[in-house]
Amino acid sequence: MGKGTLSRGKILALIISAVLILDQISKIWIKTHFTLGQSVHVLGSWFQLCFVENEGMAFGMAFGGNGGKLILSLFRIALSVFIIIYIRKLLRKPDTPMGVLVGLSLVFVGAVGNILDSAFYGLIFSQSGMTQVATMFPAGGGYAPFLQGKVVDMFYFPFIDTVLPDNFPVFGGRRFIFFRFIFNVADSAITCGAIYLLLFQYKFFSKK
Repeated sequence: MGKGTLSRGKILALIISAVLILDQISKIWIKTHFTLGQSVHVLGSWFQLCFVENEGMAFGMAFGGNGGKLILSLFRIALSVFIIIYIRKLLRKPDTPMGVLVGLSLVFVGAVGNILDSAFYGLIFSQSGMTQVATMFPAGGGYAPFLQGKVVDMFYFPFIDTVLPDNFPVFGGRRFIFFRFIFNVADSAITCGAIYLLLFQYKFFSKK
């Protein structure tokens, strides 16, 4: 590897490490300080910390129970292995744009962040509940086996939260919330990396 390639590799390693550490610290802190469903307003009503858990898909979505969770975890692991191999291959080519490498690295670290939840959180945490906060390394063991843990989400941005007027043409009188999704740092990394690649680096992939 040339000096330039090694330098780019170190930058990517720093990005991946920083995002992964931030993701796991935020999840562990929420898991050990919030009860399930607890919400705290950070900046008015439009930015809240709201603790929820999901079966492994991004933005709180579920996929097929325990069997679906296992399939999703294995798919994420396979995808992560493929991406890191692809990144290493692209690093050897000096003409690869740095933006492509950063975008792929964000998708990779986001996948790894949620893999860690599914793989280990069930082993090292007690069950979170509406009235009790989870503990780390409980005496009686964790709440789920390997690859069956739940992913921790906490960021909630209900930019619009209102009740529609009764005379509103559609769903009058019902509560309307714009952007209901609750997500985590890993979800953000995947989304930002993927959107950036699609919008600004599509020409690179179209040439391949």
